[in-house]
Amino acid sequence: MPAKRVLLKLSGESLSGDSSLISADSLSRTVNEIKSAVTRSKVQLAIVIGAGNIWRGACKFIERVTADKMGMLVTVMNSLALSDALAKAGMKSNLFSANGVSGFVENFNRERVIRCIEQGNTVIFAGGTGNPFFTTDTTAALRAAEIKADMLLKATQVDGVYSADPKKNKDAIKFNSLTFKEALDKNLKIMDSEAFSLCMQTNISITVFDFYKDGNLKKVLNGEKIGTTVEA
Repeated sequence: MPAKRVLLKLSGESLSGDSSLISADSLSRTVNEIKSAVTRSKVQLAIVIGAGNIWRGACKFIERVTADKMGMLVTVMNSLALSDALAKAGMKSNLFSANGVSGFVENFNRERVIRCIEQGNTVIFAGGTGNPFFTTDTTAALRAAEIKADMLLKATQVDGVYSADPKKNKDAIKFNSLTFKEALDKNLKIMDSEAFSLCMQTNISITVFDFYKDGNLKKVLNGEKIGTTVEA
């Protein structure tokens, strides 16, 4: 049965492709996938976009706290680009940031977010959790819990969760479904531990799927069995 309200976690690469900057082709493809999926499914959609890894670990001469703050700002830039592209595609969206970016983005306000979602607008969350040391995976789990999402979709470049890296190990086994306990027992790195724990506590199912195969997002939102689902 298709979920009614979904949080989609996108990586920064969904907008940049192989470059470190935003790619027109990648941005256009991402927007087309979102528009097609939402139009056909009528699902209420919220989005979190990554980008922190542009800075985290890349600038050894910058303190971690500062680097994480820089990464949060990059998520704001990516979110602005996505919001602009959605508008050009005829989709209404609202952009919220954990930290105030006066004149650019609204501050996160749960009540207003819920109203926007219920009005049928796509909601985009920028700025991470607003705190260093937390990934955008954790942001996605946190926002999913706050808006009472039915499901968290983790968009990746692989078609699900495997027992090992399928690009390095041809004998890796794909799991079509897992319980949270099974994922923990098998030590599968589906999301960072804070994000995974929050989804488990709030009973939000996680679906890991290949976002880069055309039409997959639409299939997931329509309730088709794509990728790997982790649930209670």
